[in-house]
Amino acid sequence: MGSLYRPKYRGSDGTQKESAIIWLKYRDALGVLQRESSGTEKEQEARRLLKQREGAAVEGRVIVPRADKITVAALAEDLRADYQANGRRSADRLEYSLAHLLPVFGPRPAMQVTSADVTRYRAQRLAETVPHDCAAEPHRCPVTAPATVNRELAALKRMFSLAVKGERLQRLPYIEMLKENNARRGFFEREQFEAVRAHLPEYARPAETFAYLTGWRLKSEILTLQWRQVDFRAGVVTLDVGTTKNRDGRTFPMVPELRALLEVQRTTTDTLQKKIGAIVPWVFHRTKRGRSLKGFTKSWRAACLAAGLPGRIPHDFRRTAVRNLERAGVPRSTAMAMVGHRTESIYRRYAIVDEVMLKEGGAKLAAYAEGKAKPLAHSESGQ
Repeated sequence: MGSLYRPKYRGSDGTQKESAIIWLKYRDALGVLQRESSGTEKEQEARRLLKQREGAAVEGRVIVPRADKITVAALAEDLRADYQANGRRSADRLEYSLAHLLPVFGPRPAMQVTSADVTRYRAQRLAETVPHDCAAEPHRCPVTAPATVNRELAALKRMFSLAVKGERLQRLPYIEMLKENNARRGFFEREQFEAVRAHLPEYARPAETFAYLTGWRLKSEILTLQWRQVDFRAGVVTLDVGTTKNRDGRTFPMVPELRALLEVQRTTTDTLQKKIGAIVPWVFHRTKRGRSLKGFTKSWRAACLAAGLPGRIPHDFRRTAVRNLERAGVPRSTAMAMVGHRTESIYRRYAIVDEVMLKEGGAKLAAYAEGKAKPLAHSESGQ
């Protein structure tokens, strides 16, 4: 039978003091006497942890104690392993979050992280500027968006949840998320797209054009595209089930401009294959050795700056494609399937509306006003 106690220690003034944190004393599944901090001052929580340890001993499970030695950095490693085991496609985004979290929390014992610590971190991040968006107008550097901070807080929360689930920690700090209202308003008009494209390196232009026409995700869906996914006879480009963000497959028809782009790219690829004597499976690739493109972030930012459009991002092409399809009168269900959206939330977030319907609505209102409205009667005083 285990027990709870508060360790006593001698303070700097020589007097004996009692720890506020409750400790557990119990025998594990091997019969070894264990002493472990509960990490809490509340007896009810400490007793719950003691029952868990006693239950594990009865079941023959050995629980690794010393929760006070587990750092946030160790929890981050567990989170990385969880992402890998579950095939999460947002591993890159996780690393971006950890790059901000670990310098602050990494070395600290996880059980010592409090809600107040998280609140301070949140305020600190919201006050920080985004360095790469300051090149054009340093005096107008944008601060970190709430959505960005929320992704970091979500990663921190997931770390603690995994630790509690794995019985490495007893509890997790309360982590309050921020309200998000930072939906970008970025759209590319045709002339803006062409201006940016003109300033891009030659090798990056085809991929950028494909993104503008289809609205597909640049890094995960376009730069990974292979020739086996391009069917000139059927006139479609496909994404395999399980390879997209929402795991759905996708098909996009070869509109004339898209077909012309892919035919030129096919000719370029064939010429390169003969030159290097090797198969190039990638649709978009380097022009010398046929290696797949990993991205062109620096070139993109420089091109946007040169075109007078600083701060624009490739993801703006998704919004642009949805709006173009709406303007073309493509049914929303079809447009969503082509671009890769499961819900109509993008239409609400970015105020994308059917402009034809708006014009029809305006015409009907004008007709109604002309037929029904009467001039206002004026008084003799002219009022």
